[in-house]
Amino acid sequence: MNTPIMYLRSICFYVLYFLIVIFFGVLSSLSGPFLSYINRHRMLTTAGMLIVRSLSLTCGVKIKVEGLENIPDGPCVVLSKHQSTWETFFLQRLFMPVSTILKQELLKIPFFGWGIRLMHPIAIDRSNPRQAMVQVMQQGKQRISEGNRVVIYPEGTRTPYGKVGKYGRSGAALAIASKVPVVPIAHNAGYCWPSHQLLKRSGVVHVVIGKPISTTDKESQALTEEVKEWIEGQQDRLDVR
Repeated sequence: MNTPIMYLRSICFYVLYFLIVIFFGVLSSLSGPFLSYINRHRMLTTAGMLIVRSLSLTCGVKIKVEGLENIPDGPCVVLSKHQSTWETFFLQRLFMPVSTILKQELLKIPFFGWGIRLMHPIAIDRSNPRQAMVQVMQQGKQRISEGNRVVIYPEGTRTPYGKVGKYGRSGAALAIASKVPVVPIAHNAGYCWPSHQLLKRSGVVHVVIGKPISTTDKESQALTEEVKEWIEGQQDRLDVR
């Protein structure tokens, strides 16, 4: 597609994006304290899905999902590839109610942070890895005991499409300590929504949900390697067009 047209479509998407964030940020601040926890989730994940839908409408991004039958009924730890912002919206809706691990600075962003705070995320200090691990374990176990699923991006930060980051062990350690399964997620969202770029590409965001992996008698390093091998093994077969 002609690049100027792609930029125009991307700008249209961001106009819708910020309007949705502002509207739901204000709405959640006013109504959130009076809603039940699950209804706050429904409201705020609706915002995320409207953003996903806006990307489809403006930039021609389609969605293909495999493995919906693999989502467990109860709590689990979701370990996902992390390439863009797209999956943060999509997975929150897919695994609702969910607590996502994120850097604590995001909670300070006007409108966006106001809303996300109501979803009981696990906010960590990424400048202090030791403290961050403690926060993940303490808050993560609490969220799981409350019936939530926990989404963790083991690569820690967004990794460009086609690249492999270093997988951390905190997600596997949390699942083992909480005695819940791990659900691996592979996807190629970074192709259509590249990190730190204005331009969005048309194409297919292909998501694959793996079968739950038991954490019984597992050690965190071995479990992390098992998850990494599955996720990265799926990446090459994901459709982009």
